Amino acid sequence: MNRGRTAAALGSWRAALRIARREARRARRRTVLVLAMIALPVLGLSFVAASYDMSELTRAEQQERRLGAADVELRWVAEGPQVQDAWGSSYWPVREEEPPRTRPVRAEELGALLPAGSRLTRVRWWTPFSIRVGDRSEPIDARAVDLTDPIARPAATLLAGRRPSAPDEVALSPQLHRRLGVPLGGALRTPEGATYRVVGVVEFPDALRELVALRPEAARDTVDVPDESWLVDLPGPVDEALADRLNAHGIVLAARAPLPGRYESDLGPDLPDAEHAGNAVLVGGLGLLEVVLLVGPAFAVGVRRRRRDLALVAVAGGDAAHLRRIVLADGVVLGAGGAALGLLLGVAAAFAGRPLVEQYVLHARSGGYRVFPAALAAIAGVAVLAGVLAALAPAWTAARQDVVAGLAGRRQPPRHRPRWLVLGVLLTVVGAALAALGATRTAPTLVLSGVILGELGLVFVTPALVGLLARAGRLLPLAPRLALRDASRNRSLAAPAISAVMAAVAGSVALGVYVASDDARSRALWQPGIPPGHVLLLRTGDPLAPPTPSATDLAGQVRAVLPDATVAPIDQAVCAPPAGLDDYCLVEAVLPADRRCPYGPVDGPEPGAAAPAARDDPRCARAFRSADGFYLPAYLDDGSALGPLTGAPAGEIEAARRALRGGAVVVSDPRLVVDGTVTVTVSVGNRTTETRLPGHVLHGGVAVDRLVVPPSAATALGVRAERVGYVLDSPRPVDAAQRQRLAAALARAGALSVTVEPAGPPSRYRSLLLLLSIGAGVITLGAAAVATGLAAAEGRRDLSTLAAVGADPRVRRVLSLCQAGVIAVLGSALGLAAGLGSAAIILLSLNRRYAESWPVQEPYPLVVPGLTVGVLVVVPVVAMAGAALFTRSRLPVERRLD
Repeated sequence: MNRGRTAAALGSWRAALRIARREARRARRRTVLVLAMIALPVLGLSFVAASYDMSELTRAEQQERRLGAADVELRWVAEGPQVQDAWGSSYWPVREEEPPRTRPVRAEELGALLPAGSRLTRVRWWTPFSIRVGDRSEPIDARAVDLTDPIARPAATLLAGRRPSAPDEVALSPQLHRRLGVPLGGALRTPEGATYRVVGVVEFPDALRELVALRPEAARDTVDVPDESWLVDLPGPVDEALADRLNAHGIVLAARAPLPGRYESDLGPDLPDAEHAGNAVLVGGLGLLEVVLLVGPAFAVGVRRRRRDLALVAVAGGDAAHLRRIVLADGVVLGAGGAALGLLLGVAAAFAGRPLVEQYVLHARSGGYRVFPAALAAIAGVAVLAGVLAALAPAWTAARQDVVAGLAGRRQPPRHRPRWLVLGVLLTVVGAALAALGATRTAPTLVLSGVILGELGLVFVTPALVGLLARAGRLLPLAPRLALRDASRNRSLAAPAISAVMAAVAGSVALGVYVASDDARSRALWQPGIPPGHVLLLRTGDPLAPPTPSATDLAGQVRAVLPDATVAPIDQAVCAPPAGLDDYCLVEAVLPADRRCPYGPVDGPEPGAAAPAARDDPRCARAFRSADGFYLPAYLDDGSALGPLTGAPAGEIEAARRALRGGAVVVSDPRLVVDGTVTVTVSVGNRTTETRLPGHVLHGGVAVDRLVVPPSAATALGVRAERVGYVLDSPRPVDAAQRQRLAAALARAGALSVTVEPAGPPSRYRSLLLLLSIGAGVITLGAAAVATGLAAAEGRRDLSTLAAVGADPRVRRVLSLCQAGVIAVLGSALGLAAGLGSAAIILLSLNRRYAESWPVQEPYPLVVPGLTVGVLVVVPVVAMAGAALFTRSRLPVERRLD
């Protein structure tokens, strides 16, 4: 019995698939539309999947790229024995606290540990290098490698010229060669005055960026240990004895094959993080819902066009299951066709666009040509699932249609039961509550789940809203009344299109509000370290750069650009004598014990009964914020740099200068001064000394915690001055052109960089909001165009009736305009309301959590981005205008069957 049912079901599916294939050939326009909407996301996903698979290098490709023609790569990492894995990607010392290798490695020293007949060459994958471009100094990534050595020659591809063979010769990457425009044989100069001759253009496959290739002997040693390794050509294979001998001296090996006797740590791909995987699935579910909503109207129109054929199937003995399978087969056939088309175009685009992806996205050459079969199979399965889900609602509608009405060709509007409205409202409420719960617990997965449930609820509510609007449209003129009536009668076509627009707009608005609110919160939290707009001349810290010029030498060059500016030195207070390498030096003013907050930022109270007491304690109120810009914890000054560094009123600056000349320290926090003195501590490693000095409070200016120590008190504290740069005091703002000329002048003077204190954090939210708005706008236009076109095709009989009764030909344009307006305006309005509601719930939940936390956090303001709202207001108007523009005015006159 079961075998017979299975055979009957399979036979029914075979017949349904044949019918679906025939119908796809007959309705070619609708087929092309559905294929395009399914194939486009498949194309994008398959392009990403294939490009990702090609970019992920196999172990053999990684070793081939790293080793060149060598047998093994050696890195001397420590002075004592090491234990490593089979590939040399991880290692650890045999004994704890093994000192690292800090002294340079000599070829003779390393060659003595290798078998006789070994050949080796040194490679520094990164070494400091700077060039002079015009009047400024510019750091450039550089590699020190002998590209003429047969061992290292395959590490780079020669594109033009020849490989460097002398210490004063270099080769440039194509990107740097194009930007600098230096011809082969031309000169490349450094800020120190050295000159290098450009002899070739080379490309390193793992670094498609601006790069300079030097000879190994041209690289300079720095204080830091360079990224240095040795490529070795061995006379024989890499055996376990050689690996043991080198590991015993602190040398790590990497060969083309796993080393014998070592643990192979990389046994397979890493498992994805559960939270990230869940978020990816939810985001993919939103995308799947969007595709289903966009494709659904096309299947609904197809079912109504075929209602007579389906009725004939029912008369011939087909039951509801057969009718459902016939419609679902459309989804299977078109989903499979869209998947095949999208996969073919996506993989072809990945192969054709591989050079562009390598150059502008990966900045490295990919590996072999691969297509990621598992991902492509999953993408194809999701595409077929999207087609089936899009045909699911029309399939249930077809199975419930009246056979007599279908044979007569009469329309039978489906009954809309109130249970779908109740379910939609319930899902919306549950989704909002779940999103709020996820926001309070900082659980993105819960937030996304709530958003998806809320959108599903709105999808179920949309048909009821369309019906209500149709009832309210009785007082409207003819064209909008007809558009609302058609939307109400054809809810299976209009509701998915409206829901698709709503989902896209809601996501764009919600994310846009969050991004804009986060940007406003960041700006509110931003605290400049000095007055915004002031110019700093700071030491670059480059060990190869010239020494910092004196204030006298610098003043003349600054006045050549800014005649009215004065130069004040900035001297940081550091410990004297200098601390050791493992010690830290901290100079700070400390609060008296009775004025300190009893709750620290880490060991504070948990939210509950103790948290309000901590927030209400005046001792725990934050007097100052931490500086986000330039911050100098403690510095030595006689008052010359006090004005431009603080921006305080002139009277306060003069009083502070008198106090500094009298030997008092200047602070900005009045709680630090007790009986006219301030307690200053100097911590060096584990040693802390405490000194009480006269104190003066500086009122006004930038609200950051300051400690200014007079030079006369440096000896008593045991500190010394270390020049970190200069600050400019100019009566007028310094514009961009003056800053550029100043930077050009200082490039010749020494190791100083021109920095301007920003007024706020860098923000890119406008570009992100614009992208979100454009994406929502494209979906709105597409959904409106598809739904309007399908409605026009479905309403040809109504248009012929209008023509028969003498309607003006312009009515058709106006009707198309109103039909597009119903889709775009209603969807955008619902999406705007849903997006604003979701964002408000999330932000209010976050702020409530912040209000109960310790330390107190700045709340999120509710900021509605005008750019997003403006674009979403303009897009429906564009959709309506486009529908009217591309619709023919001539009304058709056709024979009616009923």
